[in-house]
Amino acid sequence: MPRWWGQVNKRVFNPAELRRGKRPVLSHVGRVSGTAYRTPLDALPVAGGYVFVLVYGSRSDWARNILAAGHATLTVEGRDVALTAPRVIGEDEAWAAVGDDAARPPRVLRITEFLRMDLDVSAGGA
Repeated sequence: MPRWWGQVNKRVFNPAELRRGKRPVLSHVGRVSGTAYRTPLDALPVAGGYVFVLVYGSRSDWARNILAAGHATLTVEGRDVALTAPRVIGEDEAWAAVGDDAARPPRVLRITEFLRMDLDVSAGGA
């Protein structure tokens, strides 16, 4: 996916998705600015946490923010879930964790990186 499309997503489609309120939203803090951000994403539940598709790779702003902070909050189906221990994983590990039932992004996007996060049980994430 071209990086310029990520900027279009950030400024046009993400705000529209936030207004709709139908998708999971990952709340995180900017690693440089300290600004609070909310990013609508597909959250794939796995044992003990969630996996997120890194459409723009691990160098996307939201992924870098979460990796730097070490935690984030996911709002899914109206409830907040505390997540911790973010790490970039490969597609084999991601799909093994997610299982065969999950929808996969089109192969043409050539997505090879995913972000896995664990439920923060100390914060009530279980």
